[in-house]
Amino acid sequence: MTGLTLDPGRVTLAELERVYREQLPVRINRASEAAIRKASERVAQAARGDVAVYGVNTGFGKLASVKIAAGDTATLQRNLILSHCCGVGEPLDETTTRLMMALKLLSLGRGASGVRFEVLELIENCLSRGVTPVVPSQGSVGASGDLAPLAHMTAVLIGEGEATFAGERLQGRDALERAELAPVVLGPKEGLGLINGTQFSTACALVALFDSWRLAEATLITASLSTDAIMGSTAPLLPEIHALRGHRGQIEVAQAMRQIMTGSEIRESHRDGDTRVQDPYCIRCQPQVAGACLDLLRMAASTLEIEANAATDNPLVLIDADRIVSGGNFHAEPVAFAADQIALAVAELGAIAQRRVALMVDPTLSFDLPPFLAKDPGLNSGLMIAEVTTAALMSENKHLANPCSTDSTPTSANQEDHVSMAAHGARRLGRMNANLAHILGVELLCAVEGIEHRAPLKTSPALQSVIGKLRAEVPRLDEDRYLAPDLETAADLVRTRSLVAAVSDDHIIRLGAANDSV
Repeated sequence: MTGLTLDPGRVTLAELERVYREQLPVRINRASEAAIRKASERVAQAARGDVAVYGVNTGFGKLASVKIAAGDTATLQRNLILSHCCGVGEPLDETTTRLMMALKLLSLGRGASGVRFEVLELIENCLSRGVTPVVPSQGSVGASGDLAPLAHMTAVLIGEGEATFAGERLQGRDALERAELAPVVLGPKEGLGLINGTQFSTACALVALFDSWRLAEATLITASLSTDAIMGSTAPLLPEIHALRGHRGQIEVAQAMRQIMTGSEIRESHRDGDTRVQDPYCIRCQPQVAGACLDLLRMAASTLEIEANAATDNPLVLIDADRIVSGGNFHAEPVAFAADQIALAVAELGAIAQRRVALMVDPTLSFDLPPFLAKDPGLNSGLMIAEVTTAALMSENKHLANPCSTDSTPTSANQEDHVSMAAHGARRLGRMNANLAHILGVELLCAVEGIEHRAPLKTSPALQSVIGKLRAEVPRLDEDRYLAPDLETAADLVRTRSLVAAVSDDHIIRLGAANDSV
């Protein structure tokens, strides 16, 4: 497998998404090596000196005033890692763990951490040979970095902890040996440099960003299907309306939906003589809601791209100033805010989609669609309970969208007295995206049933391609059947970009074009 070379300080979200989705081996640009070696030499010099330098020849946190003898440096760093391996809960999935490791490489690669280049090479080799630390997903409060998760990652580098290799879960030392790698003995500050930082929170938030953007793309298609299913008006998509407001996301959503729905016979059939003056908000205000969500995701994307390129441990080695300085770059407040922004966007995309589902199954609002889209209502319940499921998922996402960044609790004997809670703020996004995928999957099922009820009128060519994609996997609902597998199949079509491929990329807003810095 061809690896990817990343430039610390200049990595793009597109590159990081490739690392995540393609599981690529990663190495940093060797142009960074000189700065990395200079910083590690400066730390080694400090460790030999008499001046107390936090984390180099002192204890940690509230124990920073305790001076450590030069001969105990290796023991100090090893003890730091072992004592901080206090994570609990389900392990982080391997794909996100690998992204976290790549982010740690990028942070160390800025040449401000004082970690030897050989340690970075070991992380690179673990990625290329498939040694993936087992990292419990709970235990970080998002300041003084993601200490517990990153300690579990680092434990494998010193031959401790657990890792997966070739499909087996092994002791860290055994996994390294199987991959023909040797554990490292940590030098001054290296343990601290590896576990201080926001890479766990940032990796989880990035994965959520990548997945939520795909779902935002899909909602343009399911919303267009729903609009045609209830014979809704496309007048609210006119470009002049959105130009008068000026929000980028709103303008782009309206444009994409116009393109996706171009050529619909259903739309043309009710331009004249339709007694309805206006559609409900879930149809009429789709550009305003989905567009605002896109803009919010873009804000989060900008923050997370900056964070992915940042040096976030403590203390930092300032080579030009010849100083080792304690600071607070490990505080994950920017990541916590970005995670909360993503949560709001995901919750709102699901909330308006759920209302479209409710509209389609309600015969008083769906413009002559059968109750619950059943072929023989009464004998058959159709998609009645599928709609109820979307209501449950929408409600769950609303609760999960409550901000995490506004929570804090003092830790470490009040030394770390304000924390970001970025870690679980980012982790909850995976569950929210899963819920949204299922909501959109049910909308897909309902909208296609509704459109087929309009036969012989046809929807647009682009949406006919989407219907063909669904019908290749899920047959029409001519009578009640066991529906759970259909819901899973539809959700898979949503999350894998199969719908996007069916309408062609010309109609889709891409994250790569979302921000000038991306």
